[in-house]
Amino acid sequence: MTTPRVRIAPSPTGDPHVGTAYVALFNRAWAKSQGGKFLLRIDDTDRTRYQESSEQQIFDALRWLGLDWDEGPDIGGPHAPYRQSERQEFYLEKIGELLENGSAYRCFCTQERLSALREQQNANKERLGYDGHCRDLASDQTAARAAAGETHVVRLRVPSEGSTIFRDELRGEIEIQNAEIDDQVLFKSDGFPTYHLANVVDDIAFGITEVVRAEEWLISTPKHVLLYRGFGQTCPRFFHVPLLRNQDKSKISKRKNPVSLNWFREQGYLPEALLNFLALMGWASPSGEEVFDIAHFQEHFRLEQISLGAPVFDLEKLDWVNGQHLRKLSADELFDRLEREKMLPDGIDRAGLSTILPVVMERLHRLTDVREKTSWFFGEPDEYKAEALTPPKSELSAVPATLQAAMAAVATVVDWNLTAIETALEGVIASLGLKKPQLFMPLRIALTGRKDSPGIFEVMEVLGRDRSLLRLEAARALAAGETRG
Repeated sequence: MTTPRVRIAPSPTGDPHVGTAYVALFNRAWAKSQGGKFLLRIDDTDRTRYQESSEQQIFDALRWLGLDWDEGPDIGGPHAPYRQSERQEFYLEKIGELLENGSAYRCFCTQERLSALREQQNANKERLGYDGHCRDLASDQTAARAAAGETHVVRLRVPSEGSTIFRDELRGEIEIQNAEIDDQVLFKSDGFPTYHLANVVDDIAFGITEVVRAEEWLISTPKHVLLYRGFGQTCPRFFHVPLLRNQDKSKISKRKNPVSLNWFREQGYLPEALLNFLALMGWASPSGEEVFDIAHFQEHFRLEQISLGAPVFDLEKLDWVNGQHLRKLSADELFDRLEREKMLPDGIDRAGLSTILPVVMERLHRLTDVREKTSWFFGEPDEYKAEALTPPKSELSAVPATLQAAMAAVATVVDWNLTAIETALEGVIASLGLKKPQLFMPLRIALTGRKDSPGIFEVMEVLGRDRSLLRLEAARALAAGETRG
């Protein structure tokens, strides 16, 4: 088998997209598993949408995920340059080759004519596309007009009859009637190639063996096949992976779902968890597990195994996967992640995190959860009103005595541990004839300031005797109408 050479070619037109990472993951895993090369190429030929800062964001986001590359704009390689805006001479040479052999032609139609044509096609409910107005102009005449500076583009000359057949390795043989393929613009009047020309020229120059990309490019593949033929080249193997979907099965977009890789990092997702989740969008582990690392994925992944189902980008599932990976981290590893991502809660230290982590770990889904889930430990309880201490079907007037009894019971605990605390508080319930919520609800609010927290016994154990008693006394005083101090 030929040693794989695969690539991604993101456009620097905004925040790096999660779909780029999704496709990059499959490309890189295939290259690494087969001893091949994974390339990063920057498609910056659309100068109207180009954003200077976006390229560096692409580099940073992919490296954060661990999707590093073997050749690219920032590290070079044998086929440099890797920015398409720097490869103009290659495209000029190749467009000249297509013009010479008749695979392309110059088009001088104005925007006004093209707009009028489109309106007419819409009105007549005809297929939209170029009508071939300039197809049959003599090549020597069009060359002279171009040399004289007349504005023009260069279009692909699609055969008038027959069909174009290609193979998608996930779908089998696909046949498209040539009458359905537009004479695509290959070279724009601004002197830049379109994606279609630059993509094929560079894939040939870089020796790309497999083109693994989103299925939205499937409709463009016949044009690319015709370009390969025009250059006298054999096509690479094509794999068009299914698009990521919203819950309603529509294509994932920022209108309905977060799509920026920057957002996922800012929200506290672990890179290994996001990669795990993206892998699940198009692949299933042969051993059936849903939580795995990149090494497991690369070892078992094969391009032919990519699923054609419509993967739903479910944030709840991502939270679950992220939580599973979080729970694999030691306290020191979690501290380092929080520090690196600048998400350390105020007052936190390694020893404190090690103490509190066993109590809150099962409640963590993202790094950003650490601040919220541990605030009662590293700082004071959340602010609350006296009414919050009152259990359902109870009176506030009964709360001070309940808290006083709890304080007296735990104050006598000699060995401060989970079992001893539980025994003392169960004794209060029995002696006062309470139901558990009548004691545990005011205790929970007093100790953490919130209704949702770890178990009361665990909370008191990690807080320690002195801090627990101080908080219970403050709650008792508040419930009794005394000044809270």
